[in-house]
Amino acid sequence: MTHLRKMMLEELQRRNYSENTTRCYIRTVEDFARRFNCSPDRLGPRHIREYQAELFEKHKLSPGSVAVRLAALRFFYCKTLKRAWSIADTPYPKGAHHLPAILSQEEVAQLIQAAGTSFHRTLLMTLYATGVRRAELTHLKVSDIDSKRMVIHVQGGKGRKDRDVMLSPKLLEALREHWRGLPRKPSAWLFPGNRWHTGDTPIDTKVVWNTCQEAAQRAGLQKRVHPHTLRHCFATHLLEDGADLRTIQILLGHNDLKETARYLHLSQRHLHAASSPLDSLPLEGRSPQEE
Repeated sequence: MTHLRKMMLEELQRRNYSENTTRCYIRTVEDFARRFNCSPDRLGPRHIREYQAELFEKHKLSPGSVAVRLAALRFFYCKTLKRAWSIADTPYPKGAHHLPAILSQEEVAQLIQAAGTSFHRTLLMTLYATGVRRAELTHLKVSDIDSKRMVIHVQGGKGRKDRDVMLSPKLLEALREHWRGLPRKPSAWLFPGNRWHTGDTPIDTKVVWNTCQEAAQRAGLQKRVHPHTLRHCFATHLLEDGADLRTIQILLGHNDLKETARYLHLSQRHLHAASSPLDSLPLEGRSPQEE
């Protein structure tokens, strides 16, 4: 496994895959080999089909998660071992398209107000004010805050793409208060790690997740809330306020406008642009059979 792992790692590095993707792909092949207690170069399509079925039935993974595992195995067999791969034998699972839960602006305010500490409050404000992803939030640097142009530079986002997002005056003030409250001023990271936020590494993404979960519980919100919910709220509320889809696409860092277009299904302004045909029917107050 050590030799194969090195070969696969070299192939991933040659193609400049991200650290997260590299880690995920390596872990998947290791898990696949452990499942059959055999070196993966001695396994074939039959084992892959059995493994894929178990990911659904036994581990209850989502179609998206299973597709990532299959992509990892496909990379290993095609790029590392130079073997053929049959899509017919190992089809990618058909995914379900669910609309995300959206909070109203009042509910977002309740969530932020329910944050346990001022540090956590600033994290939630930044998520909602910028629409950044959880990992992008943790890797923001002090130098990314451009108060002269009122923008925040998001560097190395998903797909290793940089982009700029707006810097809200209200968020800028919150970030300045956050900076003044830090016991030791960080040289790089905007949100430094460790218990007292004085570390030389950024906070972990789990901190952001737990912050959101705890605040939602305190606020008594019935909807399922996680950090990405605030990204969805950012886009939907912008659309409801009149922002065009192309602008929102750039702010979110989407490759395809189709990704952004789903917020049309969530925007109240667009949902209420047309009235239901039921409202135009000349219905009486009661059915004749009831009279």
